[in-house]
Amino acid sequence: MKYKPLPSGADHFEKLITRGYYYVDKTLLIQELLDKKGDVNLFTRPRRFGKTLNMSMLQCFFEDRRDDNGVKQDHSSLFEGLQIMQASERYLSHMGQYPVISLSLKSSRQPDFSSAYRMLARQIAQEFWRHRFVMQGDMIQEQKDRYEELMWEKADRESFTDSLRFLSECLEKYYGKKTVIFIDEYDVPLDHAFSEGYYDEMACFIRSLYESAFKSNTSLEFAVITGCTCISKQSIFMGMNNLKIITIRNRNFDEYYGFTGQEVKKICTDFGLEHKIQTVREWYGGYIFGNAHVCNPWSVICFIEDMLADDSSFPSPYWANTSENSIVRTMIERADNETKQELEILMEGKAVEKPVYEDITYDGIYNSVSSLWNYMFFSGYFRKEAERMDENLKQVFAVFAIPNEEVRLILRTKILAWFEEKIKTKNRTSLFQAFLDHDIKALEAELTKLLAETVSFNDAYESFYHAFLASVFSGIKGYLVKSNREGGSGRSDLYIIPLTRKKEAFVIEFKTAQRFRDLEPKAMEALKQMKDRQYAGELIEDGYAKVCRYGIAFYKKDCLVIPEVI
Repeated sequence: MKYKPLPSGADHFEKLITRGYYYVDKTLLIQELLDKKGDVNLFTRPRRFGKTLNMSMLQCFFEDRRDDNGVKQDHSSLFEGLQIMQASERYLSHMGQYPVISLSLKSSRQPDFSSAYRMLARQIAQEFWRHRFVMQGDMIQEQKDRYEELMWEKADRESFTDSLRFLSECLEKYYGKKTVIFIDEYDVPLDHAFSEGYYDEMACFIRSLYESAFKSNTSLEFAVITGCTCISKQSIFMGMNNLKIITIRNRNFDEYYGFTGQEVKKICTDFGLEHKIQTVREWYGGYIFGNAHVCNPWSVICFIEDMLADDSSFPSPYWANTSENSIVRTMIERADNETKQELEILMEGKAVEKPVYEDITYDGIYNSVSSLWNYMFFSGYFRKEAERMDENLKQVFAVFAIPNEEVRLILRTKILAWFEEKIKTKNRTSLFQAFLDHDIKALEAELTKLLAETVSFNDAYESFYHAFLASVFSGIKGYLVKSNREGGSGRSDLYIIPLTRKKEAFVIEFKTAQRFRDLEPKAMEALKQMKDRQYAGELIEDGYAKVCRYGIAFYKKDCLVIPEVI
């Protein structure tokens, strides 16, 4: 059966419709937007949750689009068969009726302010070029000169700061109607500027640009802004009383970003993958925006595509390559013992309660673990299972949990990668010497010290401890570390083999205990397993003079080691 192509990477509404891509209908966002009548609407959602596609859809609906000669173009056919066309004339009367300014600020990811400002100016200039036909209208020479300077990127910074308001005025004068402004990825310039060290310069420019466009703009009909985080009004939107902020905690507009359960069911059914509905929900669902339970749309589409190519494909963490995963590293690096324990609780599938702060300040993100929890929540790493108001503190608290298997795997991978990198910087001379000398007390002490520094995950203890030991013992001078090698009648966890057969070789097997008092029996069980399955046999046959078995048992951050020399 031939299916419609899936829009992985296609975030332009007109292209998606005209080229016959599969589209999950979110057009009733238009109806709710008109009902709520916000002057400036800021939507914050995690990356890859449909913000850019929705912005493109809104532009296609509202814009009175003209060609180079100013002749009106009809794009109503784009919405044929979609839900908004079933709405009343009160809503449809707004179709194609407004001049629109549309900007995406994602190109501002640059290493310095000069480069970032140049890219932002270029984006603004392109909007002036797109609307250049307005110069054919009733515009005085001074306005034409100013317009052309902005269109050709020859204007000074002050002119670009006021450019959106000026373009709004020009459009209102030409069309006889106030202007709609759409700004996508509004927080990218600030987020990147902070990480690159030029935040103050960028914040000053962006603040002035937004204030001119939204606060003092009498030519504005309404505006929609999207981003991943809600940056503090005091730092960017100072004094803007007309700003309506819609975060993932709000019940308004909750079903328009991400795929709902019904939408996932329909997608899977449409592509003959009904048997994968539960897998999709477990791996890519679990998010709660307002009252809506939604799945990550990017990951769902990528998984469906893989399944159509090969029905035996396994789920993958598609979101790992698109989200801002550096925040995970920061979270781990700044985590104290309490925070590490809380991360371990989350990795087990349980929940933790934290205070909620919706306004983000970039210096606060990195100076406060509380802010990091919130940043990760609003970025899509946690879901809110419940919330309450503490009347004494006048503070909202939310119960956070990991939403799905995809995020759990991303976190686990990032945690292990961070730990492996950190281990390489450690001086492990004492640990290696204790290991080679069979100094058990010293070896246990060194392993326990390293365990205390990382984040473990009880839902996958075996894989965690295996990666832990492989990382710890990598780098022993004169030895090779072999993981899960075939040996005897089974597989040992680790072989640590000297380059010369005149030295002692080592076989390691570990077990996890459910209780602290079970450490010794588990270590003995590991030794027995190595002996019964002859894990050391091939080393002896290969000519190694001496082989030592190490049985190791773990219980959370504690370990017990028992050696046995053959």
